Amino acid sequence: MRIASIDIGTNTIRLLICEQTGEGALKKLYIDRVITRLGEGFSDDKALLNPKAVDRSLAALKGFSKRIREHNVNNVRAVATSVVRKAKNSLEFVKRVKDETGIRVEVISGALEAELAVAGVLNAVSIDTEHCVIFDIGGGSTEYIYVQNGEIIELVSINLGVVHLSEEFLKEQTQSEKEIAGLSLKIREALDKELRGFEIKLKGKLSLVATAGTPTTLAAIELGLSEYKPELVNNFMLTKEMIASILEKLIKIPTKDRANVIGLERGREDIIIPGTLILLETLKKFSSTRVIVSDGGVLEGIARSLIN
Repeated sequence: MRIASIDIGTNTIRLLICEQTGEGALKKLYIDRVITRLGEGFSDDKALLNPKAVDRSLAALKGFSKRIREHNVNNVRAVATSVVRKAKNSLEFVKRVKDETGIRVEVISGALEAELAVAGVLNAVSIDTEHCVIFDIGGGSTEYIYVQNGEIIELVSINLGVVHLSEEFLKEQTQSEKEIAGLSLKIREALDKELRGFEIKLKGKLSLVATAGTPTTLAAIELGLSEYKPELVNNFMLTKEMIASILEKLIKIPTKDRANVIGLERGREDIIIPGTLILLETLKKFSSTRVIVSDGGVLEGIARSLIN
């Protein structure tokens, strides 16, 4: 059986086509992603998807629909997350996707998004502790999931999205120390407020696992990958020192020139800064000096939901 999963995020839309080769086993046949910045210009006040951003996203999904047909896929599941979840015109967007691409989109809750992320991560990385916190740094929100022995104990979706933070705090081509400090403070305050319920007593035996574009990009930069290689990025251990060093390097480079940094995907030049700050503040929050990078996340979780 061939299956396809689609993750429609605030910044990136991703496609994974797999073949089930045995009980619970998946072989990846095709993977693609397009940065469409669907959440561009989105604000909680207006709560509307930008028409141009919608058009870019529809163009990407039309291409994905063609690939799905070419691979003779039997079952497709497409989910939309943070920005579509919040948008007043989400139903209109979902209808246009169905009418123009044939793809049915399911708008999922933050809780379900977190569950899918856990399923994708736990099948991608090796965790050798009883306790772990998995966090998914998205364009419109960041999900934190406390997992014990593979079971979800607690989860929370925080309104910390790299697209929104970039548009609100980092509007210029270069960032001042004051801007960086202000953004760091906002992130720290949000984590302190929203993660109060995470009752994790064994911090010394806690694994942190980060998924989505920010951690994988930082791993690619640290590894010096001119071409992204999931097998090298997955399970890579990012240390606090590595992250801080990359951040120091990036903020010295004007936004428009950051695409020249080896490992930094074009389209992430602005959002890599708030994402990196979320990573650093999360490490501080859990008194950790390192984080495991997972190439697997929501997209892989969606795929596993189709065979489970």
